[in-house]
Amino acid sequence: MKIAFIASECAPFAKTGGLGDVVGALPKALTALGHDVRVFLPLYAAINRHKFGIEPRGAMGVHMGSGEEMWLGTHESQLNDGTPVTFLEYDRFYGRRGIYGDPEEFSDNAFRFALLPKAALQWCKDMDWIPDVVHVHDWSSALGAVFLKTWDRVLSPLSQTASVLTIHNIGYAGKFDRSAMKFIGLGDEYFTPDMFEDAGRMNLLKAGIYFADAITTVSPTHAHEILGPIGGMGLAPYLNNRRGDVSGILNGVDYEDWNPETDPFIPATYSSDDMSGKAICKAVLQERFDLNFEPKMPIFGVVSRFASQKGFDLLQASLPRILESMPCQLVVLGTGDPQTEAFFSDLARRFPGRVGVFIGFSVELSHLVEAGSDFFLMPSIYEPCGLNQSYSMRYGTLPIVRATGGLDDTVHNYDEKAGTGTGFKFWDINPAALYYCVGWAVSTWFDRPGHIEKLRRAAMAQEFSWKDSAKQYVAVYEHALRNRRSGAV
Repeated sequence: MKIAFIASECAPFAKTGGLGDVVGALPKALTALGHDVRVFLPLYAAINRHKFGIEPRGAMGVHMGSGEEMWLGTHESQLNDGTPVTFLEYDRFYGRRGIYGDPEEFSDNAFRFALLPKAALQWCKDMDWIPDVVHVHDWSSALGAVFLKTWDRVLSPLSQTASVLTIHNIGYAGKFDRSAMKFIGLGDEYFTPDMFEDAGRMNLLKAGIYFADAITTVSPTHAHEILGPIGGMGLAPYLNNRRGDVSGILNGVDYEDWNPETDPFIPATYSSDDMSGKAICKAVLQERFDLNFEPKMPIFGVVSRFASQKGFDLLQASLPRILESMPCQLVVLGTGDPQTEAFFSDLARRFPGRVGVFIGFSVELSHLVEAGSDFFLMPSIYEPCGLNQSYSMRYGTLPIVRATGGLDDTVHNYDEKAGTGTGFKFWDINPAALYYCVGWAVSTWFDRPGHIEKLRRAAMAQEFSWKDSAKQYVAVYEHALRNRRSGAV
């Protein structure tokens, strides 16, 4: 099949989280299966054209619904396996810092992420590269599914192209003022509760759910959660209308990037057969974060966006008590909510030598935290899939997670009698549940060190391959092609 990925993020060029990782990895797995895949991405100002070998290819015109003819530059590079990436350049929208906002959400995001999918589809028409399937991701490219059903439908060479929408984070739906409907090119007949309308505003993700031929999310458990009133975050009724077209496929891991045996970002490589390198990584981590050099003290790591979804309210309520009552150290790498940033900075001052914090993001440090930590904290309120718990397991760093979404699917809870499992789980959304789960991990560290070694080996043996997930996506694409829906209103 010919498969077009349209997305607002793609690692390594531009990413804020798991969406970028998926769009940077899944196309490569599909290419390896023999499919013809191309990724479409805005050419943001922050993307280093020289570093990534991005070359200009020409210009193209795109007509939006407002009657405005917009001229974009097109550029090309590739993923590290040769899968082509087409960059769409329009400085008025993309020639600025940040992907979605810096730090506040850009006021014209509805327009920026309406142009993206329409320009990608226009490129396909202009270049006579007609995909069998267009795969769109989250609200920021969901309009690709809409345009396939509403734009030039009868005469278009794209009239037989199917669409698949993947929901990476249902908590961000893309809600905007309805005035952008004119720019999109759709009239009032589309502004209904089943399609775009959401409490008087426009909801791009809801529209994608209505028009896509198939819908996925990024873990089997989360696919079930979003059909309920809590997990669906207002969209559950519309997803239930499409229940037969909704599936959950677990995100894979790009083990070329996340492998302690070959990782260029860590000071010493290691494997489950020879863990000596992990002790070196731990010592370097303690040095880099100004922690006391204590090899026998367990280190808890955090690498995350500072967002309420990730359970930072639970961490703020429980960490001071944990540090006061348990022998442990903590390293934190992340940025986001200013109040959360201030909390961690203050925590490092309160517990010198035991808490280290880096406000910001660093690829090198993220790998070092994964390799040098003993436990990894992910107390998410909801987590569609999560990738850090999978990275952690490969690095022999045992995840401590709330049993939700992909965290529940990927982490096997510690069985204290048998000494089996790959991490530690808790279920209740309250600080006490997190506190006692961390205490359970600390007591296991000191009282049952043999179990820690068994858990590490089991965790490092887990395989979350993109090859298996890619085959499941191919089945979804085939379903979408059989299920092509009318866009008529």
